[in-house]
Amino acid sequence: MSPTWWLDPCKTVNADIVAQATERQQQLTKPAGSLGRLETVAVQLAGLQGQVKPTLRQIWIAIFAGDHGVVAEGVSAYPQEVTGQMLLNFVSGGAAISVLARQLGAQLEVVDLGTVNPALSLAGVRHLNLGAGTANFVHGAAMTQAQGELALQAGRDSVFRAKAAGMQLFIGGEMGIGNTTAASALACALLDCPVAHLTGPGTGLNAAGVSHKAQVIERALARHAAQRGDALQTLFNLGGFEIAALVGAYLACAQEGVAVLVDGFICTVAALVAVRLNPACRAWLLFGHRGAEPGHRHVLETLNAEPLLELDLRLGEGSGAALAVPLLRLACDLHGQMATFAEAAVADRQA
Repeated sequence: MSPTWWLDPCKTVNADIVAQATERQQQLTKPAGSLGRLETVAVQLAGLQGQVKPTLRQIWIAIFAGDHGVVAEGVSAYPQEVTGQMLLNFVSGGAAISVLARQLGAQLEVVDLGTVNPALSLAGVRHLNLGAGTANFVHGAAMTQAQGELALQAGRDSVFRAKAAGMQLFIGGEMGIGNTTAASALACALLDCPVAHLTGPGTGLNAAGVSHKAQVIERALARHAAQRGDALQTLFNLGGFEIAALVGAYLACAQEGVAVLVDGFICTVAALVAVRLNPACRAWLLFGHRGAEPGHRHVLETLNAEPLLELDLRLGEGSGAALAVPLLRLACDLHGQMATFAEAAVADRQA
């Protein structure tokens, strides 16, 4: 295995299949372009899957969880023990993403990278114990190089399991009290953007709480300013275990030829890191929704990403991406099952 596997080449999208799928779209019994982005996303999936008529029967949802040392700065409306408690909720079937996974017939995997309770042991959860959460990045790096690389590999391993199971679409979700602070800090560092533009309420902070959160991020950015040009080190300095796992998963999907549906703000920041590390992975990323967190829109625009939904969501867990799956499935069905003008004996548009 390459010691810097995340820099390895990504799969190439099948241009011949894209051309054939585009031609098929133009022959279906409808005015050209009348199904809007449902047409373009079906063609995109065709190229990613390497088949003119793509399908999305097998969905893999991986929830990556980890605690954050920066919570000590008072940046969250919820106590840190919620991270571990939600792990139980995920595998017990009570979380939003658990309900969505059941309805979609999706495979749900829960990976605990490291919580403040290292003794946590839950049936159905992969406990990796990389640490008792990250360190407080206001005072030093959030994680060591070794921890960061293990987190990247954890995301990659999930993709290997998904591919071995024949999955056609990978959705990454996250859980970790304090992770909107980490995501905002990462985005600010990578985009050199004012903190106020990318910092929001997260789980429900009031205006004073958001202001305090922004001040904490400013301190962290100043602490790690010297390494801003290094995307990997910035991830290790300011990110979370679960964010690093998402980065690893997105890169591995592109290298293994598995389409990705990116969730909300935190997942989109992970996608930004992945693209900065290995720009060719961008072709494998679809985006599920534009959320309510203010920084999400800016990061999406940077990635030239046009999400499928806009529902003012801010839950995380992969929930927004999961909600977009039925739309993608219908786009594939329309593309694959509609009759062509010739098949239906319908007159095509005159030249």
